[in-house]
Formats: sequence, structure tokens, C-alpha cells
Amino acid sequence: MSQPIVVFDLDGTLVDTAPDLLDSLNHCLSEAGMQKVDPVTLRRYVGQGGRVMIERAFEAQQKLLSPEQLDWLVDIFIEHYSANMPGHSALYEGAEEAMDHLSNAGYLLAVCTNKFEGLSVNLLTGLGQSSRFSAICGSDTFSFRKPDPRHLLETIKKAGGDPERAIMIGDSRTDIDTAKAAGIPVVAVDFGYSDLPVATYEPSRVISHYRELKVELTGDLISAVSA
Repeated sequence: MSQPIVVFDLDGTLVDTAPDLLDSLNHCLSEAGMQKVDPVTLRRYVGQGGRVMIERAFEAQQKLLSPEQLDWLVDIFIEHYSANMPGHSALYEGAEEAMDHLSNAGYLLAVCTNKFEGLSVNLLTGLGQSSRFSAICGSDTFSFRKPDPRHLLETIKKAGGDPERAIMIGDSRTDIDTAKAAGIPVVAVDFGYSDLPVATYEPSRVISHYRELKVELTGDLISAVSA
């Protein structure tokens, strides 16, 4: 029997990347002659990636944005973000301890994110965490991405985990929908970048701190599926 596995989303779930993503967004807007964004207003879009953040910033300032200009700004965004990684990004409080407990209990760990794989690996390496994970799969790892359930299932397969003994940890509707479509329990954190309270999307469980992500919780969720 393959090992049980816990699969984490990255931005807004495992790592608070908002400060650096917003810095890169403001760098793009400066290049385009735009005003800087209000971080409170744009924070909820952080988990949707640079392209969506740029689009929302232009909408907020009621400015037109051509497809060509958007592509240009996305390239600037990625270049700036990559050059300044990991910057001010940091693991959420308690995440490291929770992962230690899970690993010690025999769980594999993996990352399934819609961030590019290379950026994800570089971020986790910069934070000294990449060696924890049996697989780090991004939006360009496969020919599909979340909310396609294959993204999660193939991440589990690549990590050597058992999809029948798997848990997804996420912060958004995309994560929750992905896990549900894959038939995998999902624990939602309520401190991430969701546009609405994550409970709205009916995850298996909601936690407010990583101290709540106990081995007993993951075991109970897996047992409930197999019962």
C-alpha cells in the first residue's frame, strides 16, 4: 500500500506571498504609468496569479488594457517577482511544525499549485523547504491545471502517494473544487486569499491556524472516505 499524503496549495495556503506579489504588481503598474494599488483591495486576487492581478488593477483605475499590453506587463511581473524571491514571503505560522508532525507520522508531502513550477521550486528553496516535498507541481507541470482534478491526482502519483489516503490543503474555491472532483477530502485555511469566506464553498473542514492541522484530523478525514 502506498503512503498517505497531504498535498498543499502554495500561495495563501502554505506561504504568505502577498507582499512580494503586490510589490511586483506595483512595479508593473509603475512601468505602465499607473498608480500603485491599494493592497487591501487587491489582496483577494493574489492567489489568482499576476495576469488576473494586473487586469483587476486596470479595472480598478478604469483604464483600458490591450492583450498585447497585458502580455508585456505579465512578462515584467514575472521577471521582477523571480528576481526578488523569496523577498518578504514567509510560511504561515505553525506550518513548519504541522509538516514536521505529518512527516513523522509517515505522511508524504507535496505541493499542487497554479503558480509556475519553476517559481514554486525557487520560492520553497529560498525558504529552505523544498526538500520536504516528494513532488512540487505547478500550472505548467502537466497539460492541465486546477480546478482540473487530474492536476491533484497526478501530483499525488508523482509523489508516490495513495489517492485513497490523501488530503488537500487549500485556501480557495479552486482548491476545494479540485479536491471534491478528485474525491479527496479538503481542509481549507481561512487566512488565505479567497474572495469569499472559504466555508462558503463547503470544504471538508476549515482551520484558522496550522496548530489545528493535526495527524488525528487528517486520519479521521481519510477514514471517513474509506468507511
